[in-house]
Amino acid sequence: MIDKPAGITSHDVVSRVRRILGTRKVGHTGTLDPFATGVLPIAVNDGTKAIPFLDEGVKCYEAVMQLGVATDTLDMTGVVLRTADWQTVTREEIESVLKQFTGHLRQIPPMYSAIKQGGQPLYKLARRGQVVDRPAREIDVRSLELLSFSPPLVSFRVVCSRGTYVRTLADDMGTILGCGGSLKELRRIASGPFDISAAVTLEGLAGAAQLGTLEYLTVTPLAALSHLQEIPLSDGGLALVRHGRSPTWPATEISLSTACEEGTLVRLTHGGNLIAVAECRSCGAELPRIILKRVFV
Repeated sequence: MIDKPAGITSHDVVSRVRRILGTRKVGHTGTLDPFATGVLPIAVNDGTKAIPFLDEGVKCYEAVMQLGVATDTLDMTGVVLRTADWQTVTREEIESVLKQFTGHLRQIPPMYSAIKQGGQPLYKLARRGQVVDRPAREIDVRSLELLSFSPPLVSFRVVCSRGTYVRTLADDMGTILGCGGSLKELRRIASGPFDISAAVTLEGLAGAAQLGTLEYLTVTPLAALSHLQEIPLSDGGLALVRHGRSPTWPATEISLSTACEEGTLVRLTHGGNLIAVAECRSCGAELPRIILKRVFV
């Protein structure tokens, strides 16, 4: 997990990690804007197979919004569209607006985003001066806390669902305040189970690679998928999976299948190692079937 610096893209981070580790098989989850910093989970080699199954539904960000300015990108890297007087805005008004943006909301994604419409990323259309209708999306803002108010800057922490655009939150709050607002800083503190306290800088990663201590910075696929129920396999079950065959319940080391509910994703393990991710599927009155989704051996 990398503590992404400002000024580079998430893809740039992947390229740097590839060079540091000397491997091409590197991926990331949860893209961060170039100006944003913080938690960027990175997967390497077989760890990339775990990306689709990670539990990153909840994010935590710390942000700084600048009052009195609106831009085309909804952050301070964009072109200023308008400015307004912010000096009458009070702390009480800020706290009131934060409450209005807490809970289940519908949010229109910004034009400067990677969401595709008609096969084209919205940001490419925006760069050509095009603005298209975007359907609002359901988001969940679990908490929105004011950290400090030093006009014209407002610092806040937000815990929200995947797909929430904090830039849009800043723009919408600025609109209600009547003076406009654009995001000045954004730092991701957590993405699912991945916390900034365990993140390493690119320089730290390079140092660990030179010292041969990379194992202290990594999380195994088994641990990264700890939110999935574990089903240990017998030696026979391991052999089945290695040949690409879904194991049967007798090939596992658990006595009850009731723990595997319809549609549940599970970890198949053997000897403390992740063997595969599988799905439990209903089979009428019979026991649920274990269907392989991704094999790691």
